[in-house]
Amino acid sequence: MDDLELRVYTSNLLGKDDTLVLHGGGNTSVKIGDTLYVKGSGWDLASIKKEGFTPVSIKKLLDLLEFESLSDSDMVKLQKEAMTDKNFPNPSIEAILHAFVPFKFVDHTHADSVVTISNSINGKKIIDELYKDYLIVPYVMPGFILAKKVYELSKSIDFKDIQGIILHNHGIFTFDDNGKKSYEKMIESVQKATDFLEENAKLDLKEIEKKDFNIQNLAKKISDVKGYDVVYKINDSKLALNYSKLPKDKLTRGVLTPEHIIRTKREPLVIKSDDDIDNNIDEFIKNYQDYFNRFAKDEVMLNPAPNYAVIEDFGIVSFGKNEKEVSIINDITSHTAKAVMQADILGGYESISLKDSFDMEYWELEQAKLKG
Repeated sequence: MDDLELRVYTSNLLGKDDTLVLHGGGNTSVKIGDTLYVKGSGWDLASIKKEGFTPVSIKKLLDLLEFESLSDSDMVKLQKEAMTDKNFPNPSIEAILHAFVPFKFVDHTHADSVVTISNSINGKKIIDELYKDYLIVPYVMPGFILAKKVYELSKSIDFKDIQGIILHNHGIFTFDDNGKKSYEKMIESVQKATDFLEENAKLDLKEIEKKDFNIQNLAKKISDVKGYDVVYKINDSKLALNYSKLPKDKLTRGVLTPEHIIRTKREPLVIKSDDDIDNNIDEFIKNYQDYFNRFAKDEVMLNPAPNYAVIEDFGIVSFGKNEKEVSIINDITSHTAKAVMQADILGGYESISLKDSFDMEYWELEQAKLKG
């Protein structure tokens, strides 16, 4: 098995674990000679093949770190110019970061357990204690800004002295010159957080009787405000029913990891058993419009209707254009529900800010994923 074959194999292993990555999340790479083979845009780690790893000149990527700032379009253009074969897809937006990590294999995931802890009010303190021999980076936008931030922070460390990089509210990187070891470091690093949650934030789910709810009526109303017929998926698991009992202000605190926002929006439509559905939908749309108007510059507002609803004593209902979209939203909201409830046990759940949420939701490089 050559290095690229090993890279494909361990990437598939990471991708098949949905507690590590969900629906296109995460990225991996391998350096072979002067070339970085990094996950290409549009590929999923669970199913990526050799042709999914885009070859890029390491030197040309490192040269980009000389820029003080770089627009999204310029970064994409320059990364494309750095490709050694233009027949491949655009390289990952994290390609620059992968290039300067001085190890052959680099793995990046959005591990639920790590981000759950990070998204707790006491997360910074806990992460510092759990990951003493890691470079810990405060939240910044992915892409060039993140690469530049990690690059500046890394000047004061020796990469050989650290086990990985923790990105607050985002995920984790591990690396090694041996592909198997880089993968094992990821699993061991994530297990630290998983063990901590098992010991300190174990969920005690109650038996909740599911109540009747006219979901067809809600789906019709959502279809009306979205302007197309939606497909819906009901999650009435024990976890979802317990989650549905949380107060509204605890259900609207933001996404688990930033890239989820393009799928789910920042928050759900919340319906309590005695609420008026029409008023709830109107309020959601008004709040979304206010959020857009508060932060927008020259962006065009996305459809302001909700992408999922949390309905008390009924569960979580996801809405989408088709089965694929609704399944993605359902998966993300299921993982988010568990994380929110565990983070609350640790002192309270806290996602990225409203401004950071908007920047991620309207980031052209994220929106491009929905068009691919």
